[in-house]
Amino acid sequence: MLSYHHNRYKKLVYLFCFLFHQPLWAQEKIPYPPFTKQDTLRGSVGPGRILWDVLHYDLTVEPDLLQETIKGINHIRLMDSGMTLIQIDLQEPMLLDSVGDGASRFSFYREGNVYWVQINENKAALLTTPKERTITAWFHGKPKKALRAPWDNGWIWNKDSLQNPFVSVTAQGMGASMWYPCKDHQSDEPDLGAILRIRVPDSLQAVGNGKLIAIEKLNNGSTLYSWEVKNPINNYTIIPTIAKFVHFSEIYAGKNGPLSLDYWVLAYHLEKAKKQFTDVPRMLQAFEYWFGPYPFYEDGYKLVESPHLGMEHQSATAYGNEYMKGYLGSDLSGTGWGLLWDFIIIHESGHEWFGNSITSKDIADMWVHESFTNYSETLFTDYHYGKKAGNEYAIGIRKNISNDRNIIGYYGVNKSGSIDMYYKGGNMLHSIRQVINNDKKFRKILHGLGKTFYHRTVTGKEIEGYIIKEAGIDFSTVFDQYLRTTNIPELQYKISDNRMQYRYTEVVPGFHLPLKIKFSDQQKETWIYPTENWQTLVLNKKKRKNFKGLLVNKNFYIYTKAIP
Repeated sequence: MLSYHHNRYKKLVYLFCFLFHQPLWAQEKIPYPPFTKQDTLRGSVGPGRILWDVLHYDLTVEPDLLQETIKGINHIRLMDSGMTLIQIDLQEPMLLDSVGDGASRFSFYREGNVYWVQINENKAALLTTPKERTITAWFHGKPKKALRAPWDNGWIWNKDSLQNPFVSVTAQGMGASMWYPCKDHQSDEPDLGAILRIRVPDSLQAVGNGKLIAIEKLNNGSTLYSWEVKNPINNYTIIPTIAKFVHFSEIYAGKNGPLSLDYWVLAYHLEKAKKQFTDVPRMLQAFEYWFGPYPFYEDGYKLVESPHLGMEHQSATAYGNEYMKGYLGSDLSGTGWGLLWDFIIIHESGHEWFGNSITSKDIADMWVHESFTNYSETLFTDYHYGKKAGNEYAIGIRKNISNDRNIIGYYGVNKSGSIDMYYKGGNMLHSIRQVINNDKKFRKILHGLGKTFYHRTVTGKEIEGYIIKEAGIDFSTVFDQYLRTTNIPELQYKISDNRMQYRYTEVVPGFHLPLKIKFSDQQKETWIYPTENWQTLVLNKKKRKNFKGLLVNKNFYIYTKAIP
């Protein structure tokens, strides 16, 4: 990743990798391979998960930087609603050494990437009311190694340009259980947050999520860094990063008061970082305007330089954009607007609102994370450079849409949908915004999402329903069209005498997306309300005489076709 700027070929390779950083699981046109029991265990809330709710993780990890192995302990505080045989997730080749509750050790056995742990031998002892308890899991192993993070998952055992260790993890999609034992399902976040303790050699620093609560010098030449998150956090964003870091900070006067902004970067990048990270206050200005207050004031905002491009690690955003504007120096929209800001700072920080505060219960609904966060780029551009600039950015990124498969994946098996959840999903929201036709109202809806689903896990249907209710417009077929099919609506029209006939094709039954149109010789736009059935618009003689074509407002993501 750090060699991106050396030649144009590598630039294209990185861009390709970004566009396809989610595995290209097929849906409509390319069938999935058969799902297995392991897929169901990973992706569903089955009998081994349903009777307990995670309250807090207290996780300690000690990496061996030479052997590329780790060992650790996870104290899992939970509410027990009558557990007997429970599912603890820890993927191969990692090993669970022991599980207990302080009073006793539990028996367990492995089934692929799952450990079944016998909590209560006597079913007659099942609880009649939920009870809080803590179980502790000891683990070790050589975790999967990421070969091209962040587009695959695993531990990253890199070195910086001075040959100092530069180590971190990415886990989105594969899940946190690829390195530590947990209940690895997005629907159950630790309600009371998490503590991450990282033991490293004295010559290095270790950074985790939230705020630094302790630095303990140990007797064997190592240091234990303890970081605490007070808010709920999705498992895959609990991440250690280890390097020879320096730290600087500032305070941002935010909507909810002073917000601490902390930056951990490689020592020789300090001056670059101080210049580049001026985009952070600009990001907060725009996003607190559009989405409402930053969701994690207690935990602060943090950028952590990473040995990969970037990721939305909650309150510890991973940054690896090489201190360049745009996406590694390129503009994904092709309009020039994307070269005025740092893509990783803007995009990955947008996930603090959509992905981290509002989290999809099932990875099949990852559009809730990515569509809104993709659209945050447009809204950032709109806020700082004007609506015309924002519109051009949104329209420009359409060139990255592939329409290869549905945006929504398959539920219950940990399979997300097409990477079109980014650009196509963002343009779906842009089209909805045009129909609402009132940015004050649109902004109120975005704020309402942040308040209503604050620190919650949700279904995609809940988000759809909220937008429909608050907009007072039935967008149900719009969501179905763009999220659940690969077809882009096509507006067909034909001219006969002084009449224009028009209709939608390639749409779901009942699809109705209003459009703003104008004729090529006119300046004024008018609304039309196409459906699958032919409708007629009477043209006055002047319009008919000068008619040279129909222009649909480009902010609507549809195709247009004139037919004889």
